[in-house]
Amino acid sequence: MEPLNRPQAIIDFCLAPLELDGKSEAEREVRRRLEHVIRTFQLKAAKPVSVDFSSMPSQVINEAAHGNE
Repeated sequence: MEPLNRPQAIIDFCLAPLELDGKSEAEREVRRRLEHVIRTFQLKAAKPVSVDFSSMPSQVINEAAHGNE
C-alpha cells in the first residue's frame, strides 16, 4: 500500500471498515471535522504529511477473553 497524504484518502481509508452509507448528516459532519484536523496538522507541520497504513502494527483481539468465540 502506498502512503496516503490527501486528507480525503486518509479519511476514506479509516472509515471504510464502518461501511457507512455516505448520505447521513452525521457522516458528513465526521468527515468535515476529520478533514479540518488533518489539514490543520499538515499546515502546522509546514508540509504534507503522509500516512503509511502498511507499517501500522496489527492488533490481535482475543475473542475468547471477551466471551465471543
